[in-house]
Amino acid sequence: MGRFGAAIASTLDRLGHDVLVVERDPELVQHWSGRLPLVEADATNPEALIQLGVRDFPVAVVGVGTALEASVLITGNLVDLGTPQIWAKAISAEHARILQRIGAHHVVSPEADAGARVAHLVSGKLLDYIEVEDGFTVVKMRPPRETHGFTLAQSKVRTRYGVTVVGVKSPGEEFEYATPETRVSANDLLVVFGHADLLERFASRP
Repeated sequence: MGRFGAAIASTLDRLGHDVLVVERDPELVQHWSGRLPLVEADATNPEALIQLGVRDFPVAVVGVGTALEASVLITGNLVDLGTPQIWAKAISAEHARILQRIGAHHVVSPEADAGARVAHLVSGKLLDYIEVEDGFTVVKMRPPRETHGFTLAQSKVRTRYGVTVVGVKSPGEEFEYATPETRVSANDLLVVFGHADLLERFASRP
């Protein structure tokens, strides 16, 4: 179990979800023993998964990355067992396509996603950037000058730019859900949702 799987398992465990980590490396099992609910088993073996009661879990995460054959075998086993939601890690675009073809419901590419996120942050005015799916993105940004002092209805952000302001944070205040009557100030932070290209265009406004 690498850092990706460990981070997911420990976070889910801390949030109170029932977690079972399957790891075949005895050294890693010993390392994480006592910190996470963990068993030593080979997840590429479908019989092992059946004996562990994997069919009773609504969600499975395949955190294997560099061992491509193991990643594909484990994902295929989970598909065959009828796991309702399968999340799988991919280390390349080709790997991601294979996982999708064999039935993974969600494929994540942590390295590629992190690289794209940083590129967007360093190349523009965005303060945070999270791609949701199919190019749709949530960003945190400073408001363009043309919105200062106006309500969202008055500045017509959605009509003019095709993006939606979903939250506004004034200095010293908590984020609040945005409404058409929300008035934007120069020092506010905006949370905006929309297609990445449209968000970049909106964020590039002075």
